[in-house]
Amino acid sequence: RRYPTVELRAETFNGATHVPVPSDSAFLKALLFQLRLEGEQVFVEQRDTCTRIGHSSVHSVPTPAGELWPVLAFHKGGLIYACVPLVEGPLEPRPPLLTVNGLSQGLALLLGIMDYVSGSRKNEAELNAKVGQLRNRLIQACPLGTPLNTNIRGLNGSLEDIQEVPVDKDQPAWRSCAYKGKPQVNVCIAEKVRCMQYGQRDVVDTWQVYGAVNCKCDIEGSAPSVTLSLSLPTNAPPLQDIVVHHCVTSVEPAMLLSTSAEPLHDSVYNGPYKFPFIPPSDSFDLCYYTSQVPVPPILGCYQLIEEGSQIKITVNLKLHESIKNSFEYCEARIPFFNRGPIAQLEYKVSYGQLDLSREKSLLVWVIGQKFPKSLEVSLTGAVSFGTAGKEHPTDYVCTGNTAYVKLYFRIPDFTLTGCYVDQHSVQIFVPGKPKITASRELISSDYYIWNSKAPAPMVYKPLLD
Repeated sequence: RRYPTVELRAETFNGATHVPVPSDSAFLKALLFQLRLEGEQVFVEQRDTCTRIGHSSVHSVPTPAGELWPVLAFHKGGLIYACVPLVEGPLEPRPPLLTVNGLSQGLALLLGIMDYVSGSRKNEAELNAKVGQLRNRLIQACPLGTPLNTNIRGLNGSLEDIQEVPVDKDQPAWRSCAYKGKPQVNVCIAEKVRCMQYGQRDVVDTWQVYGAVNCKCDIEGSAPSVTLSLSLPTNAPPLQDIVVHHCVTSVEPAMLLSTSAEPLHDSVYNGPYKFPFIPPSDSFDLCYYTSQVPVPPILGCYQLIEEGSQIKITVNLKLHESIKNSFEYCEARIPFFNRGPIAQLEYKVSYGQLDLSREKSLLVWVIGQKFPKSLEVSLTGAVSFGTAGKEHPTDYVCTGNTAYVKLYFRIPDFTLTGCYVDQHSVQIFVPGKPKITASRELISSDYYIWNSKAPAPMVYKPLLD
């Protein structure tokens, strides 16, 4: 899609350095060539010289009128996502990428489009239908060339509910649909925890937690005002690296200055974290954050030793006493790479149930919805393998005894940081008493426990003074 208003602004800003966007067919041909999707077998010095090695998705595309820059483009899942961001100034000398606001806006829009169409990649008819709706969604998301809402999936595919002209001059552009009905607000705090545990003295275990606060505000009015507060328990680690949605009208400056790149100190802002905002019509993420929590939720130790034709494994897991012992699911998966199918399995579990995958290359230890009173579970076993076939998993990193256990779990009504929404602190300046629903959850993400009897492929060692 082209925006004549943006092209006119580019011509005004860029002056003599302005390079017009060529026709669609010429632009596509040049872009395919630049992305090495055409003519990849031919060496072209302008494109393939070592001095032009690209480390980002920002490209310079040659056109008859000169080099068009910046072009934001990437190839994903058989599709090319591309846009030409506006540079508000001359192009020579080229400004640093971090100073071009249009790049981050364009990337957010392209990622929103990718999220919208990615779920239908395996079904061509569904993909075509989604692409057919994309124009209407772009009218809402980016009406005049400036992205107003990058959540393409959450937009309405039809134009029936869109107000051509806002009835109220104070109505923000991101409230494209009018709501009629009883006011209600749904808030969900979703935290994910990543972890790497090595079980070795000279390698430090690492873990990190990052959260997102998702909101859905069904409220009447052209520009309703909502204030939501996030709270932490006493002595809980503060929230850091906070990023807020563009609908937030103001925040405490100290809230945005807290970063995980610096060590914690007494002056760090520890809440409450207040977010006044005018909500979009659809579901959106109010903010993102990280936190330096003192311990991972589940501590583990994994040992894998080869003895002749057998492999002996031992897995010990312990739930930390501060963690809520109530799971929606909890399981440990033990893959065996670069080996044949499991021919013989002898095992003993102190708790839960052990299953063998259909391909006979993966052990699934289903712990269930609770740890026992001791908060500790263990698995010991001996495994022997048959002849390897093409269908069995291979991995260039996990060779020999280098292996891992990966944990999958979800704990409803719990966050590792302790972060929660006090329903009584939610302020909505509209008539009537709104219904407020708040929920939270903790989900595992890339939660690995490496074999302590072998070197792990990726380690983190603290820098010594």
